[in-house]
Amino acid sequence: MTPAIRAEFRKFFTTRLWWGMAIAVVLSGAAFAVLFALVFTSDIARGPQGAAVPQTDADLAKAVFTGGIQVGYLLTLAIGVMTIGAEYRHQTITATFLAVPRRGRVMGAKVLSLLVIGAFYGVLSLAGAVGAGTLVLTAKGHQPFADSSIWRALALSLLILGLWALIGLGAGILIPNQVAALLISIAVAWIVEPVLGLVLALTDWGQNISPYLPSRATAAMLESTGGGFDGQPVEQLSWWAGALVLAAYAAVMAGLGTWRTVRRDIA
Repeated sequence: MTPAIRAEFRKFFTTRLWWGMAIAVVLSGAAFAVLFALVFTSDIARGPQGAAVPQTDADLAKAVFTGGIQVGYLLTLAIGVMTIGAEYRHQTITATFLAVPRRGRVMGAKVLSLLVIGAFYGVLSLAGAVGAGTLVLTAKGHQPFADSSIWRALALSLLILGLWALIGLGAGILIPNQVAALLISIAVAWIVEPVLGLVLALTDWGQNISPYLPSRATAAMLESTGGGFDGQPVEQLSWWAGALVLAAYAAVMAGLGTWRTVRRDIA
C-alpha cells in the first residue's frame, strides 16, 4: 500500500495543478477572511439589521477564519474529480492497474492520498485566513482566539476539505466524462444543493431533511450561522453530527466509485 500511496502523491505533486490550486486556496482564504472581518465588524452589521452577524469574539473569529472554506472545498472537490477523471481521460489508468494489479489497493491509495491532500490545502487556506483575519480583527479591537472552540473549527476545516475531495473522487468515477463530472459536481455543490437546502428549510417536512444535506453538514461542522430566505437562522446539526453526516457522504461516494472501478473493464 505504501508504494501505491507514494505513487499517488508523485502523480499529483509533479504537475502544475498543485501549486496553481495552492495559490488560489491561500489567496481566497485571505481575501474572504478580510472581507468577512470588515463586514462583520462594520457599524451597519452591528446595528439592528445584523441579527445573523456573530455576536461574540469566538463566533466572529470562526466566521472570519473559515469563510474561505466555502471556496476551498469546491477546489478540493475539483481535485478529487480530476484525480481519477484525468487517468480515464488520458488512459493512464491502464498503466496504473498494470503496475498495481489489485484495484482495491489502488483505490485505497487514492482515498488516503486525497485525505492528506485535502488537509494540506486546508492548512494553506487557514494560513492565509488566520494571518489576514487576525490582523483585521486585532486592528478592530477583537480577540481572535477567544476560546478553544476556534481551534476545533480550524481542525475540522482540514477534515472538511479531505472529505469533499473524496466526494469528488466518487463523482469523477460515476460520471465518465471528466469535463461533465467537473461541471456537474461544482454546479450541484455550489448552487443546486445549497439552494435546495434553503428551500427545504422553508417547509415543515423539509426542515427535517435540510440539515442532512452536504452543505448544511459542512456549515454545522464550522458552526457557522447561516440564514434562510426570510433572514431567520436555519436549523442545523451539532458539529460532531455534521462531521458524521459529511463523512457518510464521502464514504458512500468513494465506496460506489471504488466498487465501479473494481468491476469496470479497462481498455
